[in-house]
Amino acid sequence: MSNLSIFVSMAVYMFFLFLFLEYTREKQGFYKWFSIIALLTFPLWFINLSSWFRWAKTISILIPLLFLTYVRIANDGNHNTILANLRKKWPMWILYSVLILNIVEASLKDYTLGNYFNSISGILLCITIPLPTKHWRIGKNDGKNSFAELIADLPLAWCLLYVTWNAAFVYAENISYFASSLCILIVPEIWMYVKKRTDLWLMGRVYTLAVHLLIRGCYDIFTPIMDSTAWYNETFLYAWGALNLALHIIYFVFWFFKLRNKDYIVNHSAQSYGY
Repeated sequence: MSNLSIFVSMAVYMFFLFLFLEYTREKQGFYKWFSIIALLTFPLWFINLSSWFRWAKTISILIPLLFLTYVRIANDGNHNTILANLRKKWPMWILYSVLILNIVEASLKDYTLGNYFNSISGILLCITIPLPTKHWRIGKNDGKNSFAELIADLPLAWCLLYVTWNAAFVYAENISYFASSLCILIVPEIWMYVKKRTDLWLMGRVYTLAVHLLIRGCYDIFTPIMDSTAWYNETFLYAWGALNLALHIIYFVFWFFKLRNKDYIVNHSAQSYGY
């Protein structure tokens, strides 16, 4: 398979994903029925999912996606008393835990593959995720239109580190799907740039990953049109993992001292006022 045909297929897939994000952001009926129908395809997963990791990844995304759907509906002007509890803060902690779970799943798989540097990078990512206490919410307005968006104030640097970490993971775990997986990592970056809102990155990541896993769980369309097996190079993988670890350590140190300075300022101010 030529690289040109792969790149063309990637461009078409990325265009589809971008449009998909637009619909899942704005159309409540669309994202509601997508999350429901996605779970109803589970009989096909027995044919197309062959490992514990594939099952774990698919289940740990598509089931929480349904939960996210009803959290968004509850916060989108819906006055249903049954859904009222979903307008509280605790659903954000569930979604935060799901993000950690998915990173840990991949990190464990990285470890079993001998991709140790990248595995450690994943753990550092988990540690540095901003807590839902102040940084996660369902937003209703983007300044012009009213949408129940999943908003997470993740630093741009964290998002970019996630992309390079996850891309290296896929490169090691299943190189044949690397090209298609690269699409679902790039599109949320493009989407948040177009929207000029980094706080939409997580929602973009959730929905692109969900539709990707749904397609893979139902039928393998990616191997015939985007098989990137020929791109594998073990030396490159090792160097990529080492670079990722170095970048993640730098970010972790920056995060640690920033957090420490913030705590110092808060405590010092409290002491100054006699609290």
